[in-house]
Order: sequence, then structure tokens, then C-alpha cells
Amino acid sequence: MASTRQPARPSILRLRQRSLARGVLLALGALAASMWLAGFPRIGALHASRGQMLCAPIAFWAMFETARCLDRKWSLYHAGVLILLYSELMILAMVLFLWIYL
Repeated sequence: MASTRQPARPSILRLRQRSLARGVLLALGALAASMWLAGFPRIGALHASRGQMLCAPIAFWAMFETARCLDRKWSLYHAGVLILLYSELMILAMVLFLWIYL
């Protein structure tokens, strides 16, 4: 008799499960997209675009995904997640700067 089980998906694709990799990839993707939409390689041609407003919620969602991975008890893992949250806060600030002030 053949098995009817579906192949397991990676944890990044399971939205109900906590994943640090998903949060980091979302944050880096939002930053890269925001910089590309602002015209980053050409420093003299930096500009704001309407598409950048989609990058801010993605960066915020990345922070939420990373914050879900925090443990209640202090450990080195907890400290690492906090450092990732601080870095994602900086990414969110950069995305907002590129969207609002350019």
C-alpha cells in the first residue's frame, strides 16, 4: 500500500512555526528591495518611489517573526535574538528613511 503522506516543507515555509531564518530573509529582502527601488547603485539619482511603501510592512513583519523566537528565560540564544531584533530595527529605520525622506 502506497503512503499518502505529503513531503515535509522546510520550516521557512511553515508560517505557524517560528523561524529565525524567515525573519532575517524578510528583513534583508525588504532592505534590498527598498534600496533598489530608490535607485541605489546610482548615488546621484536617488529618489523615492511608491513601491517602497510595501517594503516597510515587510520589514515590520520580519521583526515580528524574529520576536516570536524569543524565549521567556534568559540565555545566549535569547541574547542573539535580541541582537537580530536590533539589527532589524535598523533595517526598518533605513527602509522608512529611503521611503519618506528621499
